[in-house]
Amino acid sequence: MGLLSTPDFWVAVSFIGFILLIVYFKVPGKVTKMLDDRADLIRQELDEARKLREEAQTRLAEYERKQRSAEKEAEGIIALAKEEAEALAAETREKLTETLERRMKLAEDKIARAEEQALGEVRTAAVNIAIAAAEQIIADKMTPAASKKLVDQSIKDLKGKLN
Repeated sequence: MGLLSTPDFWVAVSFIGFILLIVYFKVPGKVTKMLDDRADLIRQELDEARKLREEAQTRLAEYERKQRSAEKEAEGIIALAKEEAEALAAETREKLTETLERRMKLAEDKIARAEEQALGEVRTAAVNIAIAAAEQIIADKMTPAASKKLVDQSIKDLKGKLN
């Protein structure tokens, strides 16, 4: 009984039988096929992930370019608005200055006219006062005899001037 009764022999026989069964049912080919299919699936997922990453990077670059473009455009708009505001402020200052100068000129003209009118009124008043004073002085100093003498003298002078 020797060899058939040892456990090592039966373990070896079982192992060889197991290997034969695996080969008979083509298990290594199926396992290899399953592993190849799994590797292909992983490869496809990696390729898809790589494509998605590239697409994301492309979109990110595009959005960054659009953002820079929008920032430049906003800066341009701000610069233009500042220029327009400065131009409007300068124009407003100029118009205000012109308006103030025009009003100053009008005020000066009114003052000059008022001065002329006041001088005219003062002269008229002075003439009226002088005439009234002269009348008063002549009335006070003129006697009927002096008046007759003055009329006679004027008549004599008139005869000499007419000839």
